[in-house]
Amino acid sequence: MIPSHTKQNSRLSKRVQAIKPSGIRRFFDLASKMDNIISLGVGEPDFITPWNTREASISSLERGFTAYSANAGLMELRQEISYYMEDRFSVQYDPETEVLVTVGASEGIDIGMRAILNVGDEVIVVEPSFVSYAPLVELAGGVPVSVGTSIEHDFKVTALAIEEAITDKTKAVMLCFPNNPTGSTLNREELNELVKVIERHDLIVFSDEIYAELTYDHKHVSFAALPGMKNRTILIQGFSKAFAMTGWRLGFVLAPPDLLAAMLKIHQYSLMCAPTMAQFGALEALRQGLDEVERMKQSYKQRRNFVVKSFAEIGLICHRPEGAFYAFPSIEKTGLNSEAFAEKLLMEERVAVVPGSVFGQGGEGHIRCSYATSMDHLEQAIERIDVLLQRLK
Repeated sequence: MIPSHTKQNSRLSKRVQAIKPSGIRRFFDLASKMDNIISLGVGEPDFITPWNTREASISSLERGFTAYSANAGLMELRQEISYYMEDRFSVQYDPETEVLVTVGASEGIDIGMRAILNVGDEVIVVEPSFVSYAPLVELAGGVPVSVGTSIEHDFKVTALAIEEAITDKTKAVMLCFPNNPTGSTLNREELNELVKVIERHDLIVFSDEIYAELTYDHKHVSFAALPGMKNRTILIQGFSKAFAMTGWRLGFVLAPPDLLAAMLKIHQYSLMCAPTMAQFGALEALRQGLDEVERMKQSYKQRRNFVVKSFAEIGLICHRPEGAFYAFPSIEKTGLNSEAFAEKLLMEERVAVVPGSVFGQGGEGHIRCSYATSMDHLEQAIERIDVLLQRLK
């Protein structure tokens, strides 16, 4: 394993050397070398991509569609994305100038940061959050400013907390809802409070809504659908989670024409275009795959209910996630920090989870448990976690 903290290497960028490796990977690497592991660590569906999506991609290869697409993506797919977003989330985007197909949703965040940030610009990152946000800000020359949330408030950020973090260097706010790792989301009333702050300080919002379809208890409200926010929002979406297409590496970003044109410029030089055969699969997923999305969603909801109930029964406080497919229980009662608990659970009980500390402010004292796995595995994992808890008493 390459050490994460070494003396400066003159052959490497100082900016890259300053960034820590992903805290998630260490536990995956350990688990991959062990037997009898139940993994609640991987943030991807346990469903195989539906057959009609796979068949459409295979068919595109058989028909010889193996060349580059347009840099922004197949026009047919961009049009379908535009229809989909209007139908499902009440936001209208011009497929010509406001839709860009990316290599995963993460690329959309990366090129968005690089498109708007100057050296020293600050981006408020609401945490706990996906591990890539702060590093992508730094790689673009910006400065991430953490705003933490807590289990006492269901991991929901408040407008006041964001406003208190704003300085004259603040350029943007990074949101994710439903959230990875907490499963928390924001309703229309809560979002409208954020709108006032965004307008008052003339900010741009990165809204990562990759889990939008996996919202269980109410309809997802897109940030761009709020009055006056479309022109201030870089909306991140994609096919990985709800459509069970993680390995296809296909996402899309929606933004005002001036911002999208800047992102497209970076995309042209760095990646050219998303894989053509994956785009044909995504086209089919949007046209004929929404019933499958709903079926998978209902399965996740059933597992969500089981996991929350089970954690309560073994004595772990766990807020009820409203979306995504993660539970984020507190392990503070054990007296261990999240990394020590996760390592002990892996080594002694063969259950892989992710320590909450890797997700930033507010994550310590918690573990992320993905319930995108079978009910049988979930039941076994809960039993093993309980065994460890009893031993730690």
